[in-house]
Amino acid sequence: MTENILVICEQRDGKLQKVSTELIGKARQLIEKKQGQKVVALLMGDKIAGLAQDLVNHGADKVVYVDNPALKDYMTETYTKAACAVLKSENPDMVLVGASSIGRDLAPRIAARIKTGLTADCTTLEIDDETGELLMTRPAFGGNIMATIICPDHRPQMATVRPGVMVALNPEQKTGEIVDFAVDFAPEDTNVEILETTMITKESKDITQAAILVSGGRGVGANFAPLKELADVLGGEIAASRASVDAGTAHKDMQVGQTGKTVRPEVYFACGISGAVQHTAGMEEAALIFAINKDTTAPIFDVADVGIVGDVHKILPKLVNRIRNEK
Repeated sequence: MTENILVICEQRDGKLQKVSTELIGKARQLIEKKQGQKVVALLMGDKIAGLAQDLVNHGADKVVYVDNPALKDYMTETYTKAACAVLKSENPDMVLVGASSIGRDLAPRIAARIKTGLTADCTTLEIDDETGELLMTRPAFGGNIMATIICPDHRPQMATVRPGVMVALNPEQKTGEIVDFAVDFAPEDTNVEILETTMITKESKDITQAAILVSGGRGVGANFAPLKELADVLGGEIAASRASVDAGTAHKDMQVGQTGKTVRPEVYFACGISGAVQHTAGMEEAALIFAINKDTTAPIFDVADVGIVGDVHKILPKLVNRIRNEK
């Protein structure tokens, strides 16, 4: 077994997903204390060889790609077979996978076949200085506690990691080893036939990619119109706390927090959000945080850079008008 960290990278329609470069950045950080350890990126798909250099530029020492028409569309069986073949060849100590819809389907299948454990939906990864074990931290019991999990008896140590949690390195022109790995697929490897692929265009962007987020909580109630108006004038997106999602005011895709998405926008407006740890864990890395709340003792003010005490529905219209006048 090597001491390498293998990152299973994700591409869709020939475009690298951001979570892949985020995990390569984290893997580089994890191996800083170990000599000779490498970051290996695994990429699977059809006509994706040209993406290998991008992964090297983002910090991978080695890229293993499996380029095959059978991998054109994601299917559990074919991708699992290809990944397990590469893992058997590379024999890494750790495997990181993005907790996307694909990663959440693929990772447990791989873990079961190679007979190791899997910690899902992690928000923090660290190395224990004494044992060298990977410390994998994730929300547990509905997000009420954070559990740190280790896998001392089986290898590789595997984790899926939420998109937006880790930070990608700035790409630089680098050199690295690139390997074309061949996998033979038999007809019985494909137990599903994809007849048609339909792309659905969402009205709003992925909140993990937004530079400005205007987020509403229980204190906003059912009227998100002032938040939408502020987001529009700033070119941002709408987000929400779990309380708003549970109340049916906001969609699950908009939820920020331990049981939602982790975001790192340049500006985050927390409107009517109390600031429980379950929410702040998902947004506290924002560069600039504005908090608006009636309650002067709300915990959100402890993490905010700017705090405004008052009624959201009175303050936001004035703020929007001021911004429009300045523009």
